[in-house]
Amino acid sequence: MSEYCVALLGRRDEPTDAVEEYCCFLGAALQEHGIHLEVDRVTWAETGWRTALRELASKMGRRPGAWFLLQYTALAWSRRGFSWRFLGVVRLLKRSGARCAIVFHDAVSYSGSRLIDRIRRAVQLFTMRKAMRLADLSVLTVPPEKLSWIAAREQKAVFIPVGANLPSPERAWVKTGTQSTKVPAVAVFSLSEGDVGEREAQAIAETALYVTEKLGTLRLLILGRNSALAQKPLQERLFGKPVEVDVRGILPADQIVRELGLCDAMLFVRGPISSRRGSAIAGIACGLPVIASKGWETSEPITLAGVVLVPPNAKGAFGPELLRVLVDREYRDALAERSRRAQSDFFSWSSIAAKYAEVLGKRPG
Repeated sequence: MSEYCVALLGRRDEPTDAVEEYCCFLGAALQEHGIHLEVDRVTWAETGWRTALRELASKMGRRPGAWFLLQYTALAWSRRGFSWRFLGVVRLLKRSGARCAIVFHDAVSYSGSRLIDRIRRAVQLFTMRKAMRLADLSVLTVPPEKLSWIAAREQKAVFIPVGANLPSPERAWVKTGTQSTKVPAVAVFSLSEGDVGEREAQAIAETALYVTEKLGTLRLLILGRNSALAQKPLQERLFGKPVEVDVRGILPADQIVRELGLCDAMLFVRGPISSRRGSAIAGIACGLPVIASKGWETSEPITLAGVVLVPPNAKGAFGPELLRVLVDREYRDALAERSRRAQSDFFSWSSIAAKYAEVLGKRPG
């Protein structure tokens, strides 16, 4: 196996780039296996596609024998999600004799019923299928059997869940002596934009109101992407109620670990939970029970963690489950232990890196 790999990214995401963070954490963990992972970008968004591919081709000679790990999300390779130009990167690498693996962070095509949505979806499915055929290896962040566009018994695809982009989240497992006397705290990490974000804020508010009617005061910690957008609607819906809304925005990773360590549970409202949802896995990594909805992607190892699943789109379903977690200490502790075990076995960067080292080592040079 080569001791040198290149993680190749497309357009940078703003305000934070979770895929770049993923590559950095993975690279640090791969060092334990004697593998150096360099992070590089195809700068098509800044220089245009022709120049970006020419620059990439000029770098190929300096990296003989390296594995190239192409990081795929549709918006990383197209501003509007028409990701077909990604295939030009794959073909360039293969023509140069490089070993090429594609990491599908988003292996699901975009939804929508408009004509433009249907065209975009067709382009994305074509791109992903063709890229998988061209590559030497495909890494999927959800099990392949959950993806209808992948042929049965695909030999070049492996499943490796994502990890939490947090340094040593296990530090959050140690609770202080004041935990039992403080106001119950629930974390919400990362929200959506627009109308979807409004619906998520409404679900959070409804859940908080249900809990406080039975339990009393509650603290909501809202942090991560788009959390500031939820501040106003939450404050409006919860005005005069015994709910402390603490909106922190985007924090340094070390501080996220500290803040999650002070919480009793995580409420995940950003769609169904799955093994590609890094913000939900942050709660698992920090040893928290996670209340989330179930979807078609939801499967092991997520279901082995301390995750309480509610039916998708079931109005008011989060409240009773969160209340039980907060009032039943034995139940909460059992869920937290399951999250800690799942972090150690599946979602830690050491576990993820070991799987990468294994599958890259099996591929012929």
